[in-house]
Amino acid sequence: MVALYWRRVQVKRPVTMEKSSDYLEVNRALWNARTGPHLESAFYALDAFRAGESSLNRIELALLGDIAEQRVLHLQCHFGQDTLSLARLGAQVTGVDLSDEAIAAAQRLSADLDLPAEFICCDVYDLPQELPAEAQFDVVYTSYGVLGWLPDLERWAALVARYLRPGGRLVLVEFHPVVWMFDNDFARVQYSYFNAGPIEEIEVGTYADPAAPITHRSVTWNHGLGEVVGSLLRAGMQLTHFSEYDYSPYNCFAHTVPVGDGTYRIGPLGDKAPLVYAVVATKA
Repeated sequence: MVALYWRRVQVKRPVTMEKSSDYLEVNRALWNARTGPHLESAFYALDAFRAGESSLNRIELALLGDIAEQRVLHLQCHFGQDTLSLARLGAQVTGVDLSDEAIAAAQRLSADLDLPAEFICCDVYDLPQELPAEAQFDVVYTSYGVLGWLPDLERWAALVARYLRPGGRLVLVEFHPVVWMFDNDFARVQYSYFNAGPIEEIEVGTYADPAAPITHRSVTWNHGLGEVVGSLLRAGMQLTHFSEYDYSPYNCFAHTVPVGDGTYRIGPLGDKAPLVYAVVATKA
C-alpha cells in the first residue's frame, strides 16, 4: 500500500550527509516512527483488512490478473497489507522493507491472520545480501509512493531484472511525477520534474494521520517518467503496458476531493493533471 512521502514543512537547504548510507538511517527512523500511527489510522483501515477486505485497488488488480500459485516479490511493502492481500489471491509472496518496525508488524499480522508470507527487513539495494541470486519470481510488485525513496533507478531496475524469471513481470503503480513538482498546497511549482538531487525536508505528521505527533527528517528524490522507463529498458526489460490516470485511489494529499467510486482528485488540479501512472515490463 501507500509508502508516501509527505511534504508538510519544507526545508530549503542542500543535503549534507557524511556518507551515502546516512539517508537510509534518516528514512528508516521516519518509517519506524510512522508505523505505529499507521497501524491505528482510519486510512489503513486495519480492522476491515483483518475482516477480509483487500488493500489492493482496481488499477493494480487489473494489471496483476490471476497470480494464484505465482511467486511474487513485493518491494517496499511497509507493514505488509498489500503483501498479505497478494497472499489472499493465492500468491507465494516475499515482502521487503527497510523499516524494522514495519516488518515486525507485518510478521505479526501474517501470523494473526494465518496468511503465509516471507518478510525481509533491508534496503532495496541490499536485497542481494538477503536473497540469493537464484531466487526467481514471476512478478515483482511495487506501488504508490515508492520510487521517491530511491536515489538510483538504474540499480533498482537491475535488481528487478535480477529477481524476475525469464518472462516474469514488473507491475509498478506509482504516483505521477507531476504531483511531486508542487508545493504541499498545490499552489505553485516548487520542485523540478527531473532528478535534480536529494530533497531534504522536515516532515510533520503523516499522510495517514496529519495530527500524529511525528516530526522527522526525510530525504527523497524526484524521478521523471523518462528516468523510470529508461532505467527498465536499459536493464533489458520490455515495456508491455503504460497508462496514466487523472485520479488517485487514496485521499492522501492536500485539498483532495472525492469524485466517486473510491477515487480522488486534487482540487486545484481538477482533471487536468495525471495523479497516477502504471507500468508493466517483462523480462525477455
